[in-house]
Amino acid sequence: MSQGMQKNIELRFTRNNAFLSTATGLLPTLQYRCVEPLNVVETVCDANLPLGWKTLPLAPATSLGQRLLGPGEEIIVDFGTHCVGYFGLRCEAVGSPPDAPAHLKFTFGETPVEVAESFENYTGWLSSSWLQQEDLYLDVLPAEVRLPRRYCCRYVKIQVISTSPKFSLRLRDLHLNTVTSASSEPAMLMHSSCPLLEKIDRVSLLTLKNCMQEVFEDGPKRDRRLWLGDLRLQALVNYQTFGQNDLVKRCLYLFAAVTREDGLVSANLFMKPDIIADDTFLLDYSLFFVATLEDYIDVTHDLQTLHELWPTAWRQIELALERIGSNGIVRDSEDWWAFIDWHESLNKQAPSQGVFIYCLKKALRLAERVADKQSQQIIVSEITRLKKAAMKELWNEEKGFFTSGSQLQISYASQVWLVLAGVGDALFRASLMRRLLAEPPEIKMNTPYMMHHFIDALLSVGQKECAIEEIKKYWGSMVKNGADTFWELYDPSHPEFSPYGSKLINSYCHAWSCTPAYFIRKYQL
Repeated sequence: MSQGMQKNIELRFTRNNAFLSTATGLLPTLQYRCVEPLNVVETVCDANLPLGWKTLPLAPATSLGQRLLGPGEEIIVDFGTHCVGYFGLRCEAVGSPPDAPAHLKFTFGETPVEVAESFENYTGWLSSSWLQQEDLYLDVLPAEVRLPRRYCCRYVKIQVISTSPKFSLRLRDLHLNTVTSASSEPAMLMHSSCPLLEKIDRVSLLTLKNCMQEVFEDGPKRDRRLWLGDLRLQALVNYQTFGQNDLVKRCLYLFAAVTREDGLVSANLFMKPDIIADDTFLLDYSLFFVATLEDYIDVTHDLQTLHELWPTAWRQIELALERIGSNGIVRDSEDWWAFIDWHESLNKQAPSQGVFIYCLKKALRLAERVADKQSQQIIVSEITRLKKAAMKELWNEEKGFFTSGSQLQISYASQVWLVLAGVGDALFRASLMRRLLAEPPEIKMNTPYMMHHFIDALLSVGQKECAIEEIKKYWGSMVKNGADTFWELYDPSHPEFSPYGSKLINSYCHAWSCTPAYFIRKYQL
């Protein structure tokens, strides 16, 4: 996720050096592996595919040593799967001694569209510097080249922009030195007899693996940051797969170490050149610090971490309570105050009410573990108050759905989050999820992030078979359309959707989309 809004250079932050020291001590060892391309390919327009392009093999990549390239010529190599790493090759001059530099242009694509469509036509509102490309001038040939930046790709397009007419270029030893902090491979599925679910599980694992770097990155292409909403979901998958729980612990300490002056946790952190909290604050993301900590403690029983980070978790609850109106409902506003989903028309009030109740329940479990009686009493009282208010103020008996905001909007997100919050009894929630499936609201879901919570809500009311079918339909559709890793955004009815104004800038390996592996393994789907 990227957002350029809500900037305030006057914000003041605090730094907890003890927490930063703990996080530094948990820095993972990066694992490297050299991989070579499989084929030279060409891109072909295909209107039947979501992104409009596919690749066809032309020759094995081993044939590159016999091919000469001159100005205006290009090749595209295919590594066969999604990779994150550092690209290198050997470039040689053939013909007369090179009497001018060789100018090469490299373009890296997670999908065929990124090496098929020109970046010159990019019209998105995120910076074009996120587009993966690099110009290289070689003054001396032959040259062993290792591009300094880390790239995220399956495809690499190499264009010869210019050489002297007296020589051509031969490219050899193309490779990617891939990198991840995932130190082992999870066990294969033992219970599944569904080939599609097995494929979805493998794609989920590669998605998470390629986002596991020095922290759980939201996406190795963009933003390469630690976002709290992504971290929460990555951690859930990690517990069922890679089991690198110290990486979760490291990320929790990082968030707790650099907070706003009043203790509010930022929505995301920058890792370089130092740990910096972004000046973006979202109600749901700050509350997810509580949920992520509780999930971690539930798995690890790490009481020392619990006692050290409980004050930070409790502070998120205190600050969120300040946003509750006299009617017991989260106050709505027009600014970017909560995320919930990438949907420009989505009203966030009702789903945020659900998120708050959900996280209050997580906070209660933490408070019980640390024997904080006072906080327990406050939490129990607030859960009761907020649930009653949701039924009184947000439930619309005539429409049969929860509504949100002054326009009484009906959305998937509102129903899903209030079901996950446990508003209403079990029969009420199960009936609501059945109605949601039968009568889809106009305000739908745009991201795998929101789809995760939809699946979670289905499972919470016992609709396991329906959850399986929804996973197959949604994530399975991405697999059938050639996804090596799961995408940041996917709307089957509008596959080119981008909240950033261009599909070229979308992330096609994104942390929040890896959660089918969590459901498949935890619930033995």
